[in-house]
Amino acid sequence: MKDFFIGNTVFLRPLEPEDLDILYKWENDTKLWQNGATITPFSRFALRQYLVDAQQDIYQVRQLRMMIVEKESNKPAGTIDLYDLDALNGRAGVGILVDENFREKGYALQALSCMEEYAFSHLKLHQLYAFVPVGNLPSRALFEKANYERTAVLKEWISVNRSFTDVIVMQKINR
Repeated sequence: MKDFFIGNTVFLRPLEPEDLDILYKWENDTKLWQNGATITPFSRFALRQYLVDAQQDIYQVRQLRMMIVEKESNKPAGTIDLYDLDALNGRAGVGILVDENFREKGYALQALSCMEEYAFSHLKLHQLYAFVPVGNLPSRALFEKANYERTAVLKEWISVNRSFTDVIVMQKINR
Protein backbone atom coordinates (compact mmCIF):
# COMPACT_ATOMS: atom_id res chain seq x y z
CA MET A 1 0.00 0.00 0.00
CA LYS A 2 1.26 3.47 -0.86
CA ASP A 3 2.45 5.71 1.97
CA PHE A 4 -0.18 8.34 1.19
CA PHE A 5 -2.91 5.98 2.38
CA ILE A 6 -1.49 5.45 5.88
CA GLY A 7 -2.13 7.69 8.90
CA ASN A 8 -1.10 7.28 12.53
CA THR A 9 -4.14 5.29 13.65
CA VAL A 10 -6.08 4.73 10.42
CA PHE A 11 -5.38 3.70 6.86
CA LEU A 12 -7.39 3.93 3.66
CA ARG A 13 -8.08 0.97 1.42
CA PRO A 14 -10.23 0.27 -1.62
CA LEU A 15 -13.75 -1.03 -1.10
CA GLU A 16 -14.11 -4.81 -0.94
CA PRO A 17 -17.14 -7.08 -1.44
CA GLU A 18 -17.00 -7.77 2.31
CA ASP A 19 -17.91 -4.11 2.91
CA LEU A 20 -21.46 -4.65 1.66
CA ASP A 21 -23.09 -4.90 5.10
CA ILE A 22 -21.43 -1.82 6.59
CA LEU A 23 -22.10 0.23 3.44
CA TYR A 24 -25.73 -0.91 3.57
CA LYS A 25 -25.94 0.34 7.17
CA TRP A 26 -24.32 3.72 6.43
CA GLU A 27 -26.07 4.43 3.13
CA ASN A 28 -29.49 3.67 4.63
CA ASP A 29 -29.04 5.67 7.85
CA THR A 30 -31.61 8.42 7.34
CA LYS A 31 -29.89 10.65 9.94
CA LEU A 32 -26.95 10.97 7.54
CA TRP A 33 -29.00 11.81 4.46
CA GLN A 34 -29.26 15.51 5.34
CA ASN A 35 -25.49 15.85 4.87
CA GLY A 36 -25.46 14.35 1.38
CA ALA A 37 -27.60 14.00 -1.67
CA THR A 38 -29.40 10.77 -0.74
CA ILE A 39 -33.16 10.74 -0.37
CA THR A 40 -33.94 7.07 -0.96
CA PRO A 41 -32.62 3.86 0.53
CA PHE A 42 -30.17 1.64 -1.35
CA SER A 43 -30.82 -2.05 -1.92
CA ARG A 44 -28.15 -4.65 -1.31
CA PHE A 45 -28.25 -5.39 -5.04
CA ALA A 46 -27.53 -1.75 -5.92
CA LEU A 47 -24.68 -1.57 -3.41
CA ARG A 48 -23.26 -4.88 -4.67
CA GLN A 49 -23.23 -3.41 -8.17
CA TYR A 50 -21.64 -0.22 -6.83
CA LEU A 51 -18.85 -2.31 -5.30
CA VAL A 52 -18.21 -3.88 -8.71
CA ASP A 53 -18.23 -0.49 -10.44
CA ALA A 54 -16.02 1.08 -7.75
CA GLN A 55 -13.09 -0.92 -9.12
CA GLN A 56 -13.10 1.14 -12.33
CA ASP A 57 -10.54 3.83 -13.08
CA ILE A 58 -11.07 7.15 -11.26
CA TYR A 59 -10.80 9.04 -14.55
CA GLN A 60 -13.63 6.98 -16.06
CA VAL A 61 -16.12 7.11 -13.19
CA ARG A 62 -14.90 10.50 -11.87
CA GLN A 63 -15.01 9.31 -8.28
CA LEU A 64 -13.08 7.25 -5.76
CA ARG A 65 -14.36 5.94 -2.46
CA MET A 66 -11.95 4.52 0.08
CA MET A 67 -12.70 2.74 3.33
CA ILE A 68 -11.26 4.34 6.47
CA VAL A 69 -9.96 1.50 8.62
CA GLU A 70 -8.87 1.69 12.26
CA LYS A 71 -5.37 0.18 12.44
CA GLU A 72 -5.69 -1.32 15.93
CA SER A 73 -8.89 -3.29 15.31
CA ASN A 74 -8.74 -3.49 11.50
CA LYS A 75 -12.44 -2.45 11.53
CA PRO A 76 -14.05 -0.10 9.00
CA ALA A 77 -14.49 3.30 10.64
CA GLY A 78 -15.95 5.22 7.71
CA THR A 79 -15.49 6.23 4.11
CA ILE A 80 -13.89 9.09 2.26
CA ASP A 81 -14.72 10.06 -1.29
CA LEU A 82 -13.33 12.08 -4.11
CA TYR A 83 -16.25 12.91 -6.41
CA ASP A 84 -16.94 14.97 -9.52
CA LEU A 85 -13.29 14.66 -10.52
CA ASP A 86 -12.52 17.32 -13.12
CA ALA A 87 -9.13 16.36 -14.53
CA LEU A 88 -9.05 19.28 -16.97
CA ASN A 89 -9.39 21.86 -14.18
CA GLY A 90 -7.57 19.80 -11.57
CA ARG A 91 -10.26 19.62 -8.90
CA ALA A 92 -12.54 17.24 -7.07
CA GLY A 93 -15.07 17.34 -4.29
CA VAL A 94 -14.30 15.52 -1.07
CA GLY A 95 -16.80 13.92 1.27
CA ILE A 96 -16.27 11.97 4.46
CA LEU A 97 -18.33 9.81 6.78
CA VAL A 98 -17.13 8.45 10.10
CA ASP A 99 -19.23 5.87 11.91
CA GLU A 100 -20.65 7.18 15.19
CA ASN A 101 -18.63 4.56 17.12
CA PHE A 102 -15.36 6.00 15.78
CA ARG A 103 -15.98 9.72 16.04
CA GLU A 104 -13.94 12.22 18.06
CA LYS A 105 -10.73 10.19 17.70
CA GLY A 106 -9.10 12.27 14.98
CA TYR A 107 -9.81 9.65 12.31
CA ALA A 108 -11.55 12.06 9.93
CA LEU A 109 -8.61 14.47 9.93
CA GLN A 110 -6.13 11.66 9.33
CA ALA A 111 -8.23 10.22 6.51
CA LEU A 112 -8.62 13.65 4.94
CA SER A 113 -4.87 14.20 5.12
CA CYS A 114 -4.23 10.82 3.46
CA MET A 115 -6.71 11.58 0.67
CA GLU A 116 -5.25 15.04 0.14
CA GLU A 117 -1.76 13.57 -0.22
CA TYR A 118 -3.07 11.14 -2.83
CA ALA A 119 -5.09 13.80 -4.68
CA PHE A 120 -2.33 16.41 -4.75
CA SER A 121 0.74 14.19 -5.18
CA HIS A 122 -0.52 11.30 -7.28
CA LEU A 123 -3.51 12.69 -9.17
CA LYS A 124 -1.82 16.12 -9.45
CA LEU A 125 -5.04 17.95 -8.57
CA HIS A 126 -4.90 21.68 -8.01
CA GLN A 127 -7.70 21.85 -5.46
CA LEU A 128 -10.21 19.98 -3.35
CA TYR A 129 -13.53 21.39 -2.21
CA ALA A 130 -16.32 20.43 0.15
CA PHE A 131 -19.94 21.49 0.44
CA VAL A 132 -20.69 21.67 4.17
CA PRO A 133 -24.21 22.32 5.49
CA VAL A 134 -24.03 25.37 7.75
CA GLY A 135 -25.45 23.37 10.68
CA ASN A 136 -22.91 20.53 10.40
CA LEU A 137 -20.52 21.93 12.99
CA PRO A 138 -18.26 18.85 13.26
CA SER A 139 -17.69 18.86 9.50
CA ARG A 140 -17.03 22.59 9.45
CA ALA A 141 -14.50 22.17 12.27
CA LEU A 142 -12.82 19.30 10.43
CA PHE A 143 -12.29 21.25 7.22
CA GLU A 144 -11.18 24.37 9.09
CA LYS A 145 -8.65 22.31 11.05
CA ALA A 146 -7.41 20.87 7.74
CA ASN A 147 -6.86 24.45 6.46
CA TYR A 148 -9.72 24.58 4.00
CA GLU A 149 -10.80 28.13 3.30
CA ARG A 150 -14.43 29.19 3.42
CA THR A 151 -14.91 30.72 -0.03
CA ALA A 152 -18.67 30.98 -0.54
CA VAL A 153 -22.08 30.42 0.94
CA LEU A 154 -24.75 28.85 -1.24
CA LYS A 155 -28.03 30.24 0.06
CA GLU A 156 -30.85 27.78 0.81
CA TRP A 157 -28.91 25.13 -1.13
CA ILE A 158 -30.23 21.94 0.46
CA SER A 159 -33.52 20.83 1.92
CA VAL A 160 -33.37 19.65 5.54
CA ASN A 161 -36.52 18.70 7.43
CA ARG A 162 -38.81 20.53 4.98
CA SER A 163 -36.87 23.77 5.08
CA PHE A 164 -33.85 25.00 3.20
CA THR A 165 -30.43 25.59 4.65
CA ASP A 166 -27.24 27.24 3.46
CA VAL A 167 -24.14 25.33 2.43
CA ILE A 168 -20.61 26.59 2.93
CA VAL A 169 -18.13 25.98 0.12
CA MET A 170 -14.72 25.19 1.53
CA GLN A 171 -11.63 24.87 -0.67
CA LYS A 172 -8.05 23.83 -0.30
CA ILE A 173 -5.64 24.90 -3.02
CA ASN A 174 -2.51 22.84 -3.60
CA ARG A 175 0.25 25.43 -3.47
